[in-house]
Amino acid sequence: MRQYTLSSTRSDRCGVGRYGAARLDGAVERDAVGSSVMCPKWPSLRRPHAYGGHVHLQASIPSPTTSVWHLGPLPLRAYALCIVAGIIVAIFLTHRRFVARGAGPDDVWDVAKWAVPFGIVGGRLYHVLTDPELYFSSGAHPIDAVKIWDGGLGIPGAIALGTLGAWIGCRRRGLRLDSFGDAGVPAVALAQAIGRWGNYFNNELFGRPTTVPWKLQIHCWNITEGHAVPCGPGGSTIMGYYQPTFLYESLWNLGLVFFLIWAGRRFALGNGRVFALYAIGYGTGRLWVEALRSDHANHILGLRVNIWTALIAVIGGLVWFVTHRGPREASIYLDGRLPAEAGSEAGDKAGSGVGNDAGDEAADKAGTDAAAPVQTARSAE
Repeated sequence: MRQYTLSSTRSDRCGVGRYGAARLDGAVERDAVGSSVMCPKWPSLRRPHAYGGHVHLQASIPSPTTSVWHLGPLPLRAYALCIVAGIIVAIFLTHRRFVARGAGPDDVWDVAKWAVPFGIVGGRLYHVLTDPELYFSSGAHPIDAVKIWDGGLGIPGAIALGTLGAWIGCRRRGLRLDSFGDAGVPAVALAQAIGRWGNYFNNELFGRPTTVPWKLQIHCWNITEGHAVPCGPGGSTIMGYYQPTFLYESLWNLGLVFFLIWAGRRFALGNGRVFALYAIGYGTGRLWVEALRSDHANHILGLRVNIWTALIAVIGGLVWFVTHRGPREASIYLDGRLPAEAGSEAGDKAGSGVGNDAGDEAADKAGTDAAAPVQTARSAE
């Protein structure tokens, strides 16, 4: 991909060269204030006279013209709000599912304290490492590598380091990582479905030009300021119409959430097999979504890096799912405690004497039939 610029700044451009502008192979024009704006050479998409003097209104999905709102000096960025909303919803859903499996009320929150920061760092590292030229090439600004609010979190890196953080949290709480993963991975898919709408507000993560009725309108964009800018002397901010790949991935992940919850309940899946299904499902969806994209991406053997990553996820998920068969684990704890025993121990720690009654109540609530662990586990999901 070739890009041309007339200044050292990369904040004003026609579209989002990092994540969305398909085949940005055009010249740079100046907007009204003299900033450099890179526009693709697609006259049929951008200039009305390319239609022979007739402009036809077509159905399309409009995109926002701003992604930042200010409360006094405090900027509120839509991308960050979507990511935070996804994290909060994911924690609450994981809490509900894992407590139903017999976890304590504080277990998920303690694990999340490790998993979430690790996941954010991992997502950013993956993005920067797979697109280093955006931050470390001539004319780029390395400081931009830490500006997460401008967009750029790679899901594979977030999952990888987030899993490492979850492992640390689980070890500290005496929990099985595979049990936590099975309970939490539908929530991860839900967080991804919500987070993708941050790309919508940033006018990024779109595919090839298209004329389908659900095509996505994309504006020339100032990444730093978070708003649309004129694409050229005519004053229009509309760059063109493209495949809404952000929407495809969001809907795919939403469907994956329901599938994972259904499959986990229907087949009483355990031993990390729900997480394996997530890897298969997400990887499969990412394969066809990536095939629709034509924005900037590094390639290995002619394929986008994310396609190779998705293939690895699908193969790894299949191998794990096939090799870890068997009934769902009876205990979510590393030492094999059952929910009733864990509740009793928590009650004993709460206090002696009078506290013994509280311990008995906690044990009764956590599980009343320790002699039927498989049945308890099946009804929990």
